[in-house]
Amino acid sequence: MRSLPQPALLLITDRRQATRPLDWVVAAALEGGIRWISLREKDLDPEARFDLLRRLQRLTTAAGAVLMVHDDVDAARRLGLDGVHLPESGDAAQARVLLPEALIGQSWHGDPGAAMIRDPTLDYLSLSPIFLTESKPGYGPALGPEGLQHAAILTKKPLIGLGGIDADKIAACRRAGAAGVAVMGEIMRAGDPSRAAAALVARLIASSARR
Repeated sequence: MRSLPQPALLLITDRRQATRPLDWVVAAALEGGIRWISLREKDLDPEARFDLLRRLQRLTTAAGAVLMVHDDVDAARRLGLDGVHLPESGDAAQARVLLPEALIGQSWHGDPGAAMIRDPTLDYLSLSPIFLTESKPGYGPALGPEGLQHAAILTKKPLIGLGGIDADKIAACRRAGAAGVAVMGEIMRAGDPSRAAAALVARLIASSARR
């Protein structure tokens, strides 16, 4: 199982929420200390997404950060990205064949079943929504730290909490057993993404030190 990037704070992109062009927001987040990014722009056509990934790859490479893509295994393979994040219905075994050295994660909503928990091809699981989120209104119910703790007991894989997480909620996620957290709107909508990223990174590092 491959190690998670450190700090284990995953920024998931959404250019529709971004206050500036996505390249600029990602560059600012990297400046603020983010070292793990996944491009989620599923509505883009494959070539436009590929071109955007190529631009972001230049930024993440310069910063020593990990760049992944949601669901697009082919783009990850063609560009030699660091990994791919699969939907709950994704085929992790097939992704591992095509990306033998990559970081591979998968989304989990509710009960993932034994197959996902034990799948040796997966390096981590994301669980959502931990809290209600502006990025996906009506998406829920929120699982809360209690649901996160229950999930952490079910699987020994690193678990990433996602959904409605801000700096004040990171410590609760870590206490519940999360190896890290993922954010979207908290940085995409921020007036100053670099400052927002730095605040999140600082809280995550502080919560890690207390564990």
